[in-house]
Amino acid sequence: PMKRFVQLYLTEFLLVTRRDRSDPFLLPPVQHEDLEVVACSPANEMDMMALDGEHVWHADFIQGKGVVTMPHFLVHPDFPGFYERAEKREKFCKDNLKTLRLEMKDIPDPLDPPSSLLYPAHHAVLGEKNVLVCHVSGFCPAPVQVSWMKNGQEVTSGSSLTIPLPSRTSSFTQISRLDFIVQFGDVYSCSVDHQALRKPLTRTWEFQVEAPPGPGDGPAVLCAVGVMVGLLGAATGAFFMVKGMQLIGPS
Repeated sequence: PMKRFVQLYLTEFLLVTRRDRSDPFLLPPVQHEDLEVVACSPANEMDMMALDGEHVWHADFIQGKGVVTMPHFLVHPDFPGFYERAEKREKFCKDNLKTLRLEMKDIPDPLDPPSSLLYPAHHAVLGEKNVLVCHVSGFCPAPVQVSWMKNGQEVTSGSSLTIPLPSRTSSFTQISRLDFIVQFGDVYSCSVDHQALRKPLTRTWEFQVEAPPGPGDGPAVLCAVGVMVGLLGAATGAFFMVKGMQLIGPS
């Protein structure tokens, strides 16, 4: 809906690998989806690009520059002139925002509450560095506010929050990460606040020690192995007995 004040530009293009037509391994064209979003509100503005669902570039209006978010080891374009274009589009968006609100005053603002997941980026090992990921999705409008707690105390450093990434369903996703060292007894929580929520949505995580095998597990396993070996032995004996009878013939 236009009430979301989000302009979505969806284009599909073909990337073709040039190869000799006589090549028997000629690959068909590869289809990709390019997503470009221009959005504004009285308090926020956004201009970003995504490729195949992955965020690749956005305009940072606070620092006054474009930010490439693709991994450094990939070859990617420099996006020349994109930030200057983003500034012009945001000005146009905000100049028309008041008019859009007046024309659509009888249409209520859509409010979709977020859902969240909290998990470590890597297998948690006691005493080693790790990253907690708070994955927030399904909300509209953007953005959300994310805060971290450790043992009931607010965490003020070591965290990051991505810009809102839109989906084809007109909802958004944001991911917050927190660097930490896995310690026994520490409890972490991620709280998400959004105007569609009555109270913040909070998830907690703490290191769980894997319980060692119980005293009865070993004999049971050995017993199962013994039974399997016995069955295999019986089957092998029966096989050779049948083969022997076939060779000797009936008596």
